[in-house]
Amino acid sequence: MFASGVVKLTSRCPTWWGLTALTYHYETQCLPTPAAWFAHHLPVWLHRLSVVATFLIEIAVPPLFFAPARRLRLAAFYSQVLLQVLIIITGNYNFFNLLTLVLTTSLLDDRHLAAEAGNGRHKKTPASWPKALLALSALLLELAVYGLLAYGTAHYFGLEVDWEQLTLHSRTTFTFHQFSQWLKMVTLPTMWLGGASLTWELLVALWRWTQVPGSLRKLWTAVQLSIVGTATVAMFLISLVPYSYMEPSTHGRLWTGAHRLFGAVEHLQLANSYGLFRRMTGVGGRPEVVLEGSYDRHHWTEIEFMYKPGNVSRPPPLVAPHQPRLDWQMWFAALGPHTHSPWFTSLVLCLLQGHEAVIRLIQNDVSRYPFHKQPPTYVRAQRYKYWFSQPGEPGQWWRRQWVEEFFPPVSLGDPTLDTLLKQFGFQVKSPRRARSSGNALAQALHWVRKQLSPLEAPTLLLGLILTVGAIRVLQALLGPRPSREEKPRPAPKKDPGAAKDQAAPAPNSSNSGSQTARRKK
Repeated sequence: MFASGVVKLTSRCPTWWGLTALTYHYETQCLPTPAAWFAHHLPVWLHRLSVVATFLIEIAVPPLFFAPARRLRLAAFYSQVLLQVLIIITGNYNFFNLLTLVLTTSLLDDRHLAAEAGNGRHKKTPASWPKALLALSALLLELAVYGLLAYGTAHYFGLEVDWEQLTLHSRTTFTFHQFSQWLKMVTLPTMWLGGASLTWELLVALWRWTQVPGSLRKLWTAVQLSIVGTATVAMFLISLVPYSYMEPSTHGRLWTGAHRLFGAVEHLQLANSYGLFRRMTGVGGRPEVVLEGSYDRHHWTEIEFMYKPGNVSRPPPLVAPHQPRLDWQMWFAALGPHTHSPWFTSLVLCLLQGHEAVIRLIQNDVSRYPFHKQPPTYVRAQRYKYWFSQPGEPGQWWRRQWVEEFFPPVSLGDPTLDTLLKQFGFQVKSPRRARSSGNALAQALHWVRKQLSPLEAPTLLLGLILTVGAIRVLQALLGPRPSREEKPRPAPKKDPGAAKDQAAPAPNSSNSGSQTARRKK
């Protein structure tokens, strides 16, 4: 998260430095949602303030994940939740934001989640003076951190209130050189902070191991702790190398052992650098590739995708947590020439050949594909620029303007297509024939896929999630509940004579039975 915020400034992107990035982001992101249209038309001053909040949450808040004060960690958690929920509402980023939310739950504790029985119901007892002093110190630390964050935000982003227009103006007051010097100063300490946190967790785990009863169980726990601890330390060291990419001088000063370890496992892609929206694309308009097919090369029909923008009157869809890979890659293809995306030539070939599996990536309902009866003779692609429509334009979500031809008109056997296929290492193949399999598992999976194929992926995934949620709710409602009688009660007083009779052994009872009777007493 820290790196994701830093790279927005190290890239020298003028929209991030000018705090105007969000005036373009909502309409130029990969797959916007309907809420993105409304967010795009918010006041410009609010967009600029949102960029400031993004820098605050992504750069200043992440170090608080390791704060000793519990409430600071909770504040860091809820700030991350706020950012991720806003991203989910305004953009289709499949499961990425959900993964981030799951990771941030590690900042919570059982007391906050009310997992402990009777939490908050016990009477508060007067704390001893060491505990009171510790609580006061934590409170002063929290106030100091909040005050520092507020002052730093107001100072470095020049926050000024315009009372006449009831707006809050903002601007960056620091330079790239100043930010680079600050980054050089803090990057290595953030690594030490992570290392200190990991060391503390390992020491806590080691202390818990000493409390494990039994020699055999303690030995097995030691083996588990050794394996997991070694893997964790190795992963931490490996991750430091790509993390330091954002600050070159720190990367050069990093321990050589970490570099060697990263180089040994780099091919496994265990860790990588991270930074979303390093530079804002589509400043002059959202580039979009529109595929077209024809039978006579004169009358062209657009090939509509399920999720990406195409028809200007169709609202943006809600796709998450599904990731439509082809629609996603079409966004990247539009950012440059088609030669930068070799797979696009293969896509054109598959459409000319009428591959049903590829057609279903474009339209899950094949009947909506304009060439479902017969493959097109010619296929081409045009590049457009898209913008969100203005409020008051009925029935339209987008505006678009033709820019240029993205891919020339080609047909099967066309020399241009054959040259491109050979250049990119593809071979012209006829459509594969379905092969029958005697494997029962393969047949079962094929049947399941055939039954589920009419459903769109987002509907299927949401249905599965809701089903699991409903099952968990029913388990909670119908499952066994702890009985009140299970609570320990004071033993009732018994008659001394009866107790003596109960403890006395029967004439035919054994010695073990006598001992059992005494234990029951």
